[in-house]
Amino acid sequence: MNQGLVGSWSPGIGDPSLGGWLTVLLYGVAGWTTWRLLRGWKESQTCAPRYEHWFWRVLLIGLTLLGINKQLDLQSAFTEIGRILADRQGWYADRRQLQMAFIAGVAMMGLTLFAVTLHLTWGAPASTLWALLGGTGLLVFVIIRAASFHHVDEVLVLCPVNNWH
Repeated sequence: MNQGLVGSWSPGIGDPSLGGWLTVLLYGVAGWTTWRLLRGWKESQTCAPRYEHWFWRVLLIGLTLLGINKQLDLQSAFTEIGRILADRQGWYADRRQLQMAFIAGVAMMGLTLFAVTLHLTWGAPASTLWALLGGTGLLVFVIIRAASFHHVDEVLVLCPVNNWH
């Protein structure tokens, strides 16, 4: 096992591929577009409903953080911390049950977050509601993917079975 700053993780560019940089670019474009929307409201002194404005600010922060995280690969550090703790506390062998509970919890949290935000932004323009749907789906996907569960990878066809460890 490679020794890094946290277990086998060390800071650096996490995905130097074309796909990795394209993902960062798309997060940046989405964040920049969101920022322009918020700036346009401020400059024109158009006041969107409070919850709608809040939603777009949170979306901007989230997209910015996802773009940064895509290349710093911070979720791998958190996963490595989880593995180290599970091993030291003796429950690593039973991790699958915890992983499934985590996935179920994330799914419930995502649905709850979607329902609450939908309620708060109800009556907003369709663009806000579509952004809400997309943002919620992205959030749930990123959290589950960041957990690096290899059986989730298999379902998503993101890594071949022979690369499991």
